This record gives sequence, C-alpha cells and structure tokens, in this order.
Amino acid sequence: MLTPRISWLYASHSAVAALALLVATARFAPAQRKLVPPGGNIAIVADERLAALRRAPAFSARLIRRLSRGRFVSVRTTRRNPDGILFSHVVVTRRTAGWIQSEALIMSGRNGDDQRLAHLIGGTDEFERVARARIFLDAFPRSRLRPTVLLALGDAAEEAAGQLSREATRRFERRELPTDGAPEYSYYLNYNGLDRYNRQGVLFTFDRTRKQFHYEGAAWREIIRRHPNTTEAAEASKRLENFVVAANRSQLVRMLGHRQPKGIR
Repeated sequence: MLTPRISWLYASHSAVAALALLVATARFAPAQRKLVPPGGNIAIVADERLAALRRAPAFSARLIRRLSRGRFVSVRTTRRNPDGILFSHVVVTRRTAGWIQSEALIMSGRNGDDQRLAHLIGGTDEFERVARARIFLDAFPRSRLRPTVLLALGDAAEEAAGQLSREATRRFERRELPTDGAPEYSYYLNYNGLDRYNRQGVLFTFDRTRKQFHYEGAAWREIIRRHPNTTEAAEASKRLENFVVAANRSQLVRMLGHRQPKGIR
C-alpha cells in the first residue's frame, strides 16, 4: 500500500527524478528583466484588451501603438474625457508617450489594484491566468491575496499541462518520430508549446510512461512555506500529495514493464 507523504517533496529533488519525471526548465522565476521607463509613477499593463496608446485622451484619437501585457509605463497625469472614462498620460520609452485607458494599468502602491488584478485572473484561459498571476506576484509582494493568486497560478498551470500533453501527443505521433535518433521523450521536452510558459517562469515535469506533462508545483510549495496557516495551504498540500501519488504510480508501471499493476488506476 502506498503511503505518500508531502515531506518527500521537500526532502529531495532526486526522489522525483527517480520516478522518471523530468523537469523541463530550471527555476520558478520571471525569465526576462523588463525595461523601466524614466520618471513618474511606474505602472504595469495588466489588461492588454484596453492597452491602446493614443495621441489624446479620447477613443477617436490617433492610435500610436498597442502595449503588451506586462509592459512597464511611467504615469505622468490622468484626465477624464467627456464620457467619464479615465485616461492616463504615460511614458513608454524616452521617445514614446501617449494616453491609455487607466483600467489597463495596475500600480503596486495604488489602493485596491491588487483586488482588481486578482479579479482579472479568473475567467480567462490557462495562459492568460498564468501571465496575469505572474504580474500580480511581481507587483504585490505583500498583498493578503497572494495565497489565492498562487493557488490560481498552480491550478492554471496544471490545466495547461493537460492541454499541452494532448497537443504534443498529436504532434509527436510515433510514426512521425525517428526510431534511431534522439530519445522520444526529448521531443516532448523540446515542444515549442512550453516556450511561453517557460518565459513566465512556469515549469513542467514529463511522465514518460503516460506521455503527460504536469505542473511541477512551485507555487503550491510557496503557499505552504510562506502562508502555512491559510485554507490555500491545505489545498496546496492536497495537490502536492496527488503529484506524489501520480509519480509513484508512473514509476511502478515502468518497473513492471509498462503493465498496469492490479489495484492501481
């Protein structure tokens, strides 16, 4: 009878390696350092759907460019248009400035912005949730909502792992892979669908027996380490226990020659 314990995950990364799960990248951390524009109050583009940079604070004004999610801007002033929409005048680079709808931006020092961004994380697809959660965690290191956002990030990443597994399996059908070349699993670990998650600092393990990706759990472990007395910590523990059970099951299947042992499903 298997009796997995959550402490296994803390004791040794080699235990996971021994279960034939391969980590796709190195650490849970932002992959790129973004440029910060000069002067003013620094804000971050969180809702790219509203991030049209214009010549004037009006929807009819000439479009300069669209700003990508995660872009830093420097806010110089704000103004409401006749319809009551609040626009911010922002500097993007030393040569580029304009007006953007204020709801597109979040600022770490502005009251309530952590709640607004946390609300944006829900209801989007897996990658959007991961990307916005990453912005939240970088912008609000002391927010009381961090455990909730960390749990949402982990859940979104695990959901994404299922989708990535299906996409990669369709891409790498056995008949399409050379039998005398690189190991089959290495094609999965180089699958380009992982790239954008890698740039967000989100890592996946790969179960070679089942040909499935799984989220490696960094956000869940952070909840347990930094917020141990929260309801989110209890939920994170459950998810990590499931991770260990699945890893042990995969190892047993491989040891028995890919035959499913009786009583393990």
